[in-house]
Amino acid sequence: MTNLNDFPFKSLQFYATAPYACSYLENLEARSQVATPPQLINTKAYSELIRAGFRRSGHFTYRPYCDQCQRCIATRIPVSDFVANRSQRRAFKNHQNLQAKIMALQFVPEHFTLYQDYQRSRHAQQIDGTAPDSIEDEEDQYRQFLIQSHIDSFLVEFRENGVLRMVSVLDVVNDGLSSVYTFFDAQIDHASFGTYGVLWQVEKAKELNLAYVYLGYYIEKSRKMSYKALFKPLEGLVDGSWKVLVLPKATA
Repeated sequence: MTNLNDFPFKSLQFYATAPYACSYLENLEARSQVATPPQLINTKAYSELIRAGFRRSGHFTYRPYCDQCQRCIATRIPVSDFVANRSQRRAFKNHQNLQAKIMALQFVPEHFTLYQDYQRSRHAQQIDGTAPDSIEDEEDQYRQFLIQSHIDSFLVEFRENGVLRMVSVLDVVNDGLSSVYTFFDAQIDHASFGTYGVLWQVEKAKELNLAYVYLGYYIEKSRKMSYKALFKPLEGLVDGSWKVLVLPKATA
């Protein structure tokens, strides 16, 4: 369902943002289509929106709405059909000693410290696309975009011998898990925490009898977004329909 005239929640409104610098592809401008008001976007409404290609950051629900670009493709893994490749099986085995703990959304200083280290190691902008002016601003952005939600959300912390290695924020929608954001210890050589995190989500979706893991947007020319091609089969929302994507080979 991508035709908003057919959308069942008539109380929602949609507007397009002004152009802004694309966070993923250099020298391009982006726009987003935003669903409002946020307080009406509960789990039921968001389950419909995510199938229409929307994503959530905090209370902000959006999808790409660029004038001359269609490079962002909403993706999901059909968990019953997914087959891990050799590298993924090795990553899962190598990180079997990680202990996962599911928690309600909350601010944990240790999580925030790991998030800061992860951001600095990636030399990236913050998750809202802007650079904070202070630690207080960075903490406010973290709380706003990861710890706030109107839908069924939780976080998972992964520890190795008691040491925090990774944190994932996940949403539960009617037909799957949605991976909101994952950050991890990027200083450990030869670790595959990100891969393990996706595989853990696939197994959790199976346990919950959910059909999909929604991974967000695939962008072929963005290294931060192209890794999704490693998880096969991968479905994408193309021309209003979900279909298995045939993608170029990605690198881990």
